[in-house]
Amino acid sequence: MEKQPEQAARFRALHESGVFVIPNVWDGASAAIMARLGFKALATSSAACAATLGKLDGEVTREDALLHAQLIVSVSECPVAADLENGFGHAPETVAETIRLAIATGLVGGSIEDASGDPRAPIYEFDHAVERVTAAVEEAHRGRLHFVLTARAENFLHGRPDLDDTVRRLQAFESAGADVLFAPGLPDLAAVRAVCSALKKPVNFMIGMGGTSFAVADLAAAGVRRISLSSRGTCGRHPDRRRSGARWQVPRLRMAQPAAKAGHGAVAFGRSPLGKLHGRGRIVRPFLDL
Repeated sequence: MEKQPEQAARFRALHESGVFVIPNVWDGASAAIMARLGFKALATSSAACAATLGKLDGEVTREDALLHAQLIVSVSECPVAADLENGFGHAPETVAETIRLAIATGLVGGSIEDASGDPRAPIYEFDHAVERVTAAVEEAHRGRLHFVLTARAENFLHGRPDLDDTVRRLQAFESAGADVLFAPGLPDLAAVRAVCSALKKPVNFMIGMGGTSFAVADLAAAGVRRISLSSRGTCGRHPDRRRSGARWQVPRLRMAQPAAKAGHGAVAFGRSPLGKLHGRGRIVRPFLDL
């Protein structure tokens, strides 16, 4: 764990100014590839973790997720943050324990969402959601190592496209001490700008969720500080996945290698399944076609 404090400091510094791109990786090999391309930090993905284990997203246990994260941490010199889902439990105490275990794994950041996993009530009630984030923050900031806690408001992923409630939740999470705020699934740049303008702390945006993609420059102009590359198209909660077995659609991400080494630069995201080479870039295929 000797490298963890230095990685934590580097990860925090990335959020202090400008915009940076953080790719979701799914194993040690992909972590090495993304680091070699020049990305400054890496993230795990619940969907990618599930796929490597032959499970569906949402079926991964806390032990599964932390072992997967530990593997990526062990092979990477980059700071690594984890998708910790809802903290793998409803109670604030369980969420705090998840953060403690994540820090012990070597992670320097992680996210906690307000999605409950219960289809009858998919989003936690407001007060309970804030209590959970508060517990996560207290554990994340308890020691000398400042674990970067991202709080996620997931209305738009669960049939509740209520921007006002989403902003209200993010503001409450910010007041509770979360370091980064994230509302996955925002439908357009106007919504992104509304979220960013309502908050003082860094905002994360994920490219590829629900097919929504914007240029890096446009997201930066809207106020986004961190841009995640989704693995959803590869192994996420695709609506037809249970009916179609393991035949997942694999997106092609085209990236300019020199731009990645510069931090973000002219990273280009295409919707074409084949795309085109971008300058000196290359097509990076997250998974083999299944």
